[in-house]
Amino acid sequence: MKKYRFLFLILTLFIAQSCGIYSFTGANISSDVKTVQIDYFPNNAILVEPTLSEAFTRKLQDLFLQQTNLDLVKAGGDLQFEGEITGYKINPMTATAQQTAAQNRLTITVNVRFFNNKNEEDNFERTFSHYYDYDAKAQLTGAVLDDAFTEILERITQDIFNASVAKW
Repeated sequence: MKKYRFLFLILTLFIAQSCGIYSFTGANISSDVKTVQIDYFPNNAILVEPTLSEAFTRKLQDLFLQQTNLDLVKAGGDLQFEGEITGYKINPMTATAQQTAAQNRLTITVNVRFFNNKNEEDNFERTFSHYYDYDAKAQLTGAVLDDAFTEILERITQDIFNASVAKW
């Protein structure tokens, strides 16, 4: 029985090794790409939340540092991200019998320009957006705002990651 376990282990390691550029995060990054540059994303939306630009930029940087082996640089990165937050809006979503809002939706939109300096065919400019619904009686401050930012920024940054290096 030990012989079969050993054989299974060796076979598994061989198969995993043969998938050289595959990563469990889904990233498909060429071996000559070593650095990523993620510029500050200013908030150019009509409504401005003061902490949004910093939170978004940091979240995108953290995602690439955690899920890739790329080094974060301030200039001259093999992969470059720039853009701006173009939308921050709150809309009523559902109504009560008294014709008042029962639920509101916060939507954040980000325009992203991606440059792959090793393979220019991968370059793109796209808009990414996501929303968070919350009770209309709640104020969009404190824990409600933190929850909204956590969910929205997680989704948008993952979508950017997938579009740029996972090619999804």
